[in-house]
Amino acid sequence: MSKITIRTLTPSETTAALPALADILSDCVEGGASVGFMSPYTPQDAAPYWQGVAQAVTEGNTVLIVAEKDGEILGTVQLGIGTMPNQPHRADLKKLLVHRKARGLGLSRLLMDAAEDAAVKHGRHVLVLDTATGSPAEGIYERFGWQRVGVIPQYALMPDGSYCGSTFFYKSLAAD
Repeated sequence: MSKITIRTLTPSETTAALPALADILSDCVEGGASVGFMSPYTPQDAAPYWQGVAQAVTEGNTVLIVAEKDGEILGTVQLGIGTMPNQPHRADLKKLLVHRKARGLGLSRLLMDAAEDAAVKHGRHVLVLDTATGSPAEGIYERFGWQRVGVIPQYALMPDGSYCGSTFFYKSLAAD
């Protein structure tokens, strides 16, 4: 029986996980995900990005959460908590990524639940994110209770160079 584990990485664990994280990001970009990078995109191309994330984790500006199946990291999400002084209640949800070989296992839901729990732990109750308009991720966020704010057309490029809009979402974790 396969065991799925969701956990927050420490700075040293983040550094150790860089190869796996680079592989996931490369796989997602090569699978067509508009997450900020252009194709072709190898794990070696992804290494500098993840080194920056590792630095942000070390500085306490980012919470890095991973999903593991049988000890292999197959998904990740980041919670950006290094906000401006007038936003101590807000966090940015960044880079929900699941390797294509692990899709359909519920990792996105588990990662998002863990990110929301981490947000509350860090005193954050307003979460924001953006995603490519029309992407599978857009539907995922809606199913997870995020509220659509709006769309900016031609906001970014898909990995193949074509334009895509970006849909912005928020979620309030404050008790009513």
